[in-house]
Amino acid sequence: MGNHMSVTIQEEDLVQSIADAIQFISYYHPADYIKHLARAYEREESPAAKDAMAQILTNSRMSAEGHRPLCQDTGIVNVFLKVGMNVRFNSTKSLQEICDEGVRRGYMNPDNPLRASILDDPIFARKNTKDNTPCVVNVELVPGDKVDVQLASKGGGSENKSKLAMLNPNDSIVDWVVKTVPTMGAGWCPPGMLGIGVGGTAEKAVLMAKQSLMEDLNMYELLERGPANKLEELRIELYRKVNALGIGAQGLGGLTTVLDVKIKTFATHAASFPVAMIPNCAATRHAHFELDGSGPAHLHTPSLDDWPKVTWAPDYKASKRVDLNTLTKAEIATWKRGDTLLLNGKMLTGRDAAHKRIQDMLAKGEPLPVSFKDRAIYYVGPVDPVRDEIVGPAGPTTSTRMDKFTDMMLDQTGLTVMIGKSERGPATIESIRKHKVVYLMAVGGAAYLVSKAIKSSKVLAFEDLGMEAIYEFDVEDMPVTVAVDSEGVSVHTTGPKEWSAKIAGIPVVVA
Repeated sequence: MGNHMSVTIQEEDLVQSIADAIQFISYYHPADYIKHLARAYEREESPAAKDAMAQILTNSRMSAEGHRPLCQDTGIVNVFLKVGMNVRFNSTKSLQEICDEGVRRGYMNPDNPLRASILDDPIFARKNTKDNTPCVVNVELVPGDKVDVQLASKGGGSENKSKLAMLNPNDSIVDWVVKTVPTMGAGWCPPGMLGIGVGGTAEKAVLMAKQSLMEDLNMYELLERGPANKLEELRIELYRKVNALGIGAQGLGGLTTVLDVKIKTFATHAASFPVAMIPNCAATRHAHFELDGSGPAHLHTPSLDDWPKVTWAPDYKASKRVDLNTLTKAEIATWKRGDTLLLNGKMLTGRDAAHKRIQDMLAKGEPLPVSFKDRAIYYVGPVDPVRDEIVGPAGPTTSTRMDKFTDMMLDQTGLTVMIGKSERGPATIESIRKHKVVYLMAVGGAAYLVSKAIKSSKVLAFEDLGMEAIYEFDVEDMPVTVAVDSEGVSVHTTGPKEWSAKIAGIPVVVA
C-alpha cells in the first residue's frame, strides 16, 4: 500500500449501485439459498411442510422470471459499507443521505415499485415516509482504495424475532438457542437461517448477528466435508438441534426449520457473555458489490437453470374448494386442522392500522364502513400493481400482531374466517374456539404466487392507510391450510410436537 493515490467515488455511482441492488434482490433469491432449499425440499417428509416449500420455490422462480417481489414485505434496508481510507467521495452529502437516495430510487422504480414500509417517528406519529427511507447504515474504515458494500432488505416478520441475551460466562449457547427458537413461533417464515453474534457488548453482538446473515449458506458443504474447527462444530450442533425441534417450514411441523446457522464472534469483558440471534426468512435478500471509481456496480444475473424443476399447482384431489360468498358456520365446523383449502369468492383485507381504527370506531359507537358479518379477513399489505396486474405480490403478514384485536372482532363484527401467516396466541385460540370460527394460514414467502389467485381488488375503506387500507379481493383457488379449527386445535402446536417426536424416534402422542 505504498501508493497513496486516492480513488474518487462519484456520488451517482453509489446511489445507482444501491438502487440496482435493491431491485435485484427484490426478485432474485441468492443461488445458495435456492440450492439449500431445493435439497431440504427433496428430503422433507411432512406433506404440509413440503407443500409450503413447493410454494416458496415456485414463487421464487416466478419472481425471477417476472421481476416482481418475492415477498410483499420488501423490507427495511441495511447497508454495510467498508470504505478504503484512500477513497474520497465526490459529494456534498453524508453517507446516510447518499444511501437514502439509492433506496428512494430503488423502491420507486416504475417498472417494479416496491412496498414502502418505513414509518417515521416510531413512537407517536408512525407516518409512512412513502419511499422506504431512511435505511440503516453501518460504516467501517479499512485500508485500501475500494468501497465494499453489503446490502440487505430485511423483512419485518423475521426482524421482529431478533433476540439478545446477556448470558453468564459459563452458560451454554446451545441451550439458550434451543430454548429460544421455539418462543419465536413461525412469524420469521422458516425455513431460513439463523445469524448469531457472540461477544463484544450488547449492540456489537446484535450487529454481528445481522452481519453474519450476509454470508452465503454453506451448511450442506460443511456437513459433507466435516467441521474444521470448534466454531464449525458448534454451527453443525445448532443446525441439528434446531431442526430436531420439528418446527418445520412455516411452523407446520417438519424436518427442516433452518438451512444454515452462522456465528460471528468478538472479544468480550471477563464478566460478560452477550449472545444475539437474528433469523432470516424464506425471502432471504442480500447483495454484495465493490466500487473502485470506474462506475456503478454490475450484479451477475442468475441463470433460471439454478432453480429446481418444482412447480406448485393446486391439488384438486387433496384440497377442498370453498366458496367464501356462501360460507356458513356449519361448513366451517367441518374443517379440521391441517386440511388444505382452495378459497374462491370475496374476502376483505386489514392489518394493524385498520384494526386499530376499527377498535376506535367501535369504542365511540360509530358505524363501521364495512360489514364483517360471516366474512373472511386476510391480513395483508400488498405491493402496488404494475401493468396488467390486479395487485402486486400479496402474501400474508404475521397474524400474532392482530391477536390483541381478535376477540373484539369476533365479539362485535360477526367475522368468521381469518387468514394470515404463522401461529396464534393461546388467548386468541380460546376466542376462536368460543366463537366457533377458524384461522387459515397462507404461505409466507409465496407472495407473488398468492397474488395470482386474486382476480379483482378494490379499496372499500380507510384509503388514506395505503397498503394498510381495507380492500375487497375476489379470489380463485387461493391455497390455505386450516391452522386453527373451530374446536381450537392449532396445527402450530400439533405439527412441531408430532415431528419433533418423529425425529427423536419416539412414539407420537398428539391429543
